[in-house]
Amino acid sequence: MKKKLLAVTLAAAMTASLTACGGSGGDGGDGGDGGAKASDGGVSITVFNSKIEVQAQFEEMAKEYSEATGVDVEVYYSNDTVAAHLATKYSSNDPYTLSMVDAKDVYSLAEDHAIDLTGEKWVEKTNYALSVGDKVVGFPVCVEARGLIYNADAIEKITGETFKPEDYATLDAFQGLLEQLVAGGMETPTGIMKEDWSLAGHFLSEVYEMQDDVDGFISALHGGTADLANNAKWNGKMDYFDTMMKYNYAAGSAIAAEREVSEQKLAEGEIAFMFGGNWDWSMINAYEYSENMGIMPVPENTSDGTNKKLVGGGSKYFFIDSSENTSEEQRQAAKDFLNWLVFDEAGNSFLTEKCALVPAYSNIDAAGLDPLSISVKVYADAGNLIDNYNYLPDDHFSLCGAAFQKYLAGQTDRAGLASEIEKYWSSTAPVEH
Repeated sequence: MKKKLLAVTLAAAMTASLTACGGSGGDGGDGGDGGAKASDGGVSITVFNSKIEVQAQFEEMAKEYSEATGVDVEVYYSNDTVAAHLATKYSSNDPYTLSMVDAKDVYSLAEDHAIDLTGEKWVEKTNYALSVGDKVVGFPVCVEARGLIYNADAIEKITGETFKPEDYATLDAFQGLLEQLVAGGMETPTGIMKEDWSLAGHFLSEVYEMQDDVDGFISALHGGTADLANNAKWNGKMDYFDTMMKYNYAAGSAIAAEREVSEQKLAEGEIAFMFGGNWDWSMINAYEYSENMGIMPVPENTSDGTNKKLVGGGSKYFFIDSSENTSEEQRQAAKDFLNWLVFDEAGNSFLTEKCALVPAYSNIDAAGLDPLSISVKVYADAGNLIDNYNYLPDDHFSLCGAAFQKYLAGQTDRAGLASEIEKYWSSTAPVEH
């Protein structure tokens, strides 16, 4: 498998631009865990990353950043839910200096565990900072959006026509295109990720996010008064999902399909469509990918306009630990790191080129964005993003994801899946916000 490598080298740029940064703007303090100093006498900070797609990039960056600044940076990832993992760290009095989490985690953790970032200069450069009460506590890492990823080169090779996503906003038009692709030799033009976070966290959540009153709909699900099986948005999304299943390259063993295989098939044009988000580029770019790719809204037979928009917004947020286990020197080093991401050319390149993330800051040049992120930026700039619902309970991914996997495997029907989702919500308290 031949890998493509991004031609970005950060070490030299870091060395040149960060020697003055140092990470020690504070006056020091009593780091309760004794970890404020690295072995060479410098500041040591820990970073929790909950975004697996960029773990390797963060680890590489940490080494280079440490060498350039003298701040010892260690990056960690956990397969546990964010809430459970961080709860363990807090209970052992060993919190991370910086934690990258979802918006709902910031809302639930900030009051007890996050410092006030209101005065930081990056706040003026973004529309996505998170506040609790009158304090800014969440640093937005990027803007992300999800929809249907397409390989236009693969499509055009068969149709002989320029692919225009807007021509396939309805499910009827989309299915017609799939039939054309099959007739032209692409026997199975779609792929489906079977992971619970994709099925329940990304796809199923669109059923909630596209309701007229999202909070009201969630409350109705919890109260047992929402009739999911007869909900127009549910059935519109499931009609699309059934179409994807019909043309799925792994239809015979859909629940065993490996994400890496699906990403490679999409990248190299063996399939033409897969639901996902711009974060998928961090995997697609490892293969012999087509240059002409992008993200389009999920096709749906509707007149409400939602089939002309992606779902997205600010995604992943850093907060800095406020406990006595973190020293003021460490907190200043963490602030310096966040400012490096926003205001330093090397930090910008790390976000947009190394991690393939759409910047959440107006001052960051996005010229080096990948094709999927370019799509997201186009929709974002045009105001065509439907807001994420940031308050899914922690077990929504696993429990509703498992129910959706049963449907994908043909072990239950649409009515059965709807019933399982309703049962989940009736026994789960919505997240307060």
